[in-house]
Amino acid sequence: MQRSAVIPKTAEELIIMREAGRITAMALHAMREAIRPGISTHELDELAADVIRKHHATPAFLGYPPGSAHPFPATATISINEELVHGIPSRERFLQEGDIVSLDCGAIYKGYVGDSALSVGVGAISEEAQKLLNVTEEALRVGLDQARAGNETSDISRAVQAYVEDHGYSVVREYTGHGVGRTMHEPPQVPNWWPRGRQRVRGWQSVRLEPGITFAVEPMVNVGRPETRTLGDHWTVVTRDGSLCAHFEHTIAIAPSGPPLILTAL
Repeated sequence: MQRSAVIPKTAEELIIMREAGRITAMALHAMREAIRPGISTHELDELAADVIRKHHATPAFLGYPPGSAHPFPATATISINEELVHGIPSRERFLQEGDIVSLDCGAIYKGYVGDSALSVGVGAISEEAQKLLNVTEEALRVGLDQARAGNETSDISRAVQAYVEDHGYSVVREYTGHGVGRTMHEPPQVPNWWPRGRQRVRGWQSVRLEPGITFAVEPMVNVGRPETRTLGDHWTVVTRDGSLCAHFEHTIAIAPSGPPLILTAL
């Protein structure tokens, strides 16, 4: 086992990150409370933007990544049904009864990022959709329970994978949890799967968790197969087989002992 090359945050930095996380949580809460059949994804995005700016923060997703040929054009990513992540809000896209929608949002406060996501149903949803939401949210809890000093990132990955697959679903391979701090994507990578006995997968190194390390745990779960594809807008990621999917995420800090500090809790 190797020690992490990630630099833990100081107590002062964690105070700022907690506020960035709290603002992010409030933006997500505002969107969640507004969800109903007939609302446009653009309206939800505007709610998130209002909350973030009202609290003297800036949207982390808007214009990301800097210098890109296709920077993200909105405050939040809003993904519906077979859309896994990175859905672009639109004035022409309206939620319908029975949809499931994944909301992902980030805020920058005093130079530090909060990043969080959740998935919810729109009105009455199918039993399968509700089971998917329940399993994905519980997979996040299962992963967070492994986010303890002395464990490794791969312990989180294997716990999420085992829980999801035990319920007959699959975890996405291409997209992962990630370090969060002064930028939205830092080391370490935290996949939602990990082969036993391996220290490195696809160039990702399993690292030992130390107090003060901050990162996002974010299970991404498909009802069908794990493969995904990106649409022609350069952002929206969908399940390749068209199956339903869901996504939950919290930014956390490893504590000296016991469970992690959830920086994006409301």
